[in-house]
Amino acid sequence: MWQRILNIASLVLASFSASATPTVAIIPLPHSVQVEKGSFTFNNQTTIYAQDVTSLQNAKILQLAIKQLQGRHLNVKLGRPSAGQNNVINFSALAHTASTDTTKKEAYQLVINRNRITLQGNATGQFYAVQSLLQMLPIDLKKNLSLPALVIQDQPRFAWRGLHLDVGRHMYSVEFIKSLLDQMAIYKMNTFHWHLTEDQGWRIEIKKYPKLTQVGAYRKETIKDRNFNPYIGDGKPYGGFYTQEQIKDVVAYAQARHIDVVPEIELPGHSLAALAAYPELACTPGPFEVGTVWGIIDDILCPSETTFEFLNNVLSEVIDLFPGQYIHIGGDEAPKTRWKASPLAQAVMQREGLKNEEELQSYFIRRVGQFIQSKGKRMIGWDEILEGGLAPNATVMSWRGEAGGIAAAKEGHEVIMTPTAWCYFDAGQGPKEQELWQLGGEIPIQKVYSYDPVPSVLSPSQQRLIRGVQANVWTEYLPTQEKVEYMVFPRLLAMAEVAWSAQEQRQFAQFEERLEAHYPRLDWHQIRYRIPRPHGLDQVQWQGEQARIQLRAPVRNSRMHVSLDGSTPDEKTAPTTQALQFAASPTQPVTVKVLTVLPDGRRSAIQQLRVPVLPQAVTK
Repeated sequence: MWQRILNIASLVLASFSASATPTVAIIPLPHSVQVEKGSFTFNNQTTIYAQDVTSLQNAKILQLAIKQLQGRHLNVKLGRPSAGQNNVINFSALAHTASTDTTKKEAYQLVINRNRITLQGNATGQFYAVQSLLQMLPIDLKKNLSLPALVIQDQPRFAWRGLHLDVGRHMYSVEFIKSLLDQMAIYKMNTFHWHLTEDQGWRIEIKKYPKLTQVGAYRKETIKDRNFNPYIGDGKPYGGFYTQEQIKDVVAYAQARHIDVVPEIELPGHSLAALAAYPELACTPGPFEVGTVWGIIDDILCPSETTFEFLNNVLSEVIDLFPGQYIHIGGDEAPKTRWKASPLAQAVMQREGLKNEEELQSYFIRRVGQFIQSKGKRMIGWDEILEGGLAPNATVMSWRGEAGGIAAAKEGHEVIMTPTAWCYFDAGQGPKEQELWQLGGEIPIQKVYSYDPVPSVLSPSQQRLIRGVQANVWTEYLPTQEKVEYMVFPRLLAMAEVAWSAQEQRQFAQFEERLEAHYPRLDWHQIRYRIPRPHGLDQVQWQGEQARIQLRAPVRNSRMHVSLDGSTPDEKTAPTTQALQFAASPTQPVTVKVLTVLPDGRRSAIQQLRVPVLPQAVTK
């Protein structure tokens, strides 16, 4: 592996030139960076000091990371360095982190001078200071490494910085989930939303109801591609679930990285897997089978006392497994067809004085919410839970645009913004013909980065109810972890900066510069990210009918193979090292195609540009 590791020190530290305003290649962008004169040089004699047991945990995290990244072993001592002691890394508390404000509790200060490095904060703040420090280190062994003197003062913009993963449609190993948690921690994301139940599979062991996993965790087959009408299945049984011991393992792993895991148990819709296991929960007699087709399914949980007893028992076990304050109950895409035809559902409406089925869903959600609250937890759901009224302490996750979040904030509810147009990472990242996987839609990284989760139409007090932002990964067409990684990275880094950094500080061009230093880190972690479009491909210079394109590799040390004749480039052609020059005109256009190959052999999708281009594109 070490032969593949790239030295990124020049990228990380090149911006510390005395002739320019320095920028540190840290993602997400810190609140304040002040670069000063001098530098700290550390070596094998550098000692790490921790003032207390909490600091000691973070000191050991830093010790291990430096060992893994650089092969250096630094000693860790419990206590304070003496006043005049040099060549030390010191962990200490930061006074204002006793605040109950979550964003201030996550604040940290990182100070580097000639003699020592100081990381200040509470447990979480120190952990984030470690992540920032590690991003400044090269991923290779250097005899002496110097870091510029600086002061970073930092805290997040939002308390909820989330990533959602749907494991109902397709599920992934515990090891893969841990690898996602590792990357979330590196980029200061603090909430993992685990979508555990769906029409197509129930993925969490519930001991009181063993059929949920014996029956509900397995489907007989899966729809093949998009063959809805007529339906064509792949004929391959699919399924699996996480045991409660595995759940505990993931939760503990996340906690060690200062990440809350929020479980989602979908109700009353998206519950076909539960109905297949326990058909008495439905308004119709069934029988039911675990879903094999994607989309919205009419069969949902019936608002009966049997159902509420079932949900209370299920949620009791779920609550015992997840120590965080939130339980997500879904609440989206629940067709009312079965309720309208159900004497039982209609009787509940009459008994409770409900005008329509939307109010019946609100009643259903309130019943579940009251139970969750009785257990000392808070309920969160998709924005449909607003329909028909909502309990005061419920949190709304706004996915159908921002309208639901705006309405919820105006009603006094906390809001997590996750609108489809910016935050759905199962959407493509570019044109379909230029992507390895393109499932529909197009949300390139620059669009993710452009998102501001706080609508200007809200008053200042209402804006404060926007608790955070989240990226969502739906997995109907992502059966492998390789495809999930491709869709998530590097867009997750853009979302991390949206969630952490001040809106007025964010600039996409500057983010792109910092992002270049992170591709080698993703390579080191063996993350199969989407290889970006080559720099300069969209910038055409003209002299008469002679076009000139100066390409630069999108990832350091990668190779670019180019064709100008319409053929598909491959590695048989020599890599491009010079500017492209060719004749082109409206009557004789040229299609430039570029294949990027990473040092480890991984290949990009073919990127292309048809020349000539429109005048506004030439100056892009």
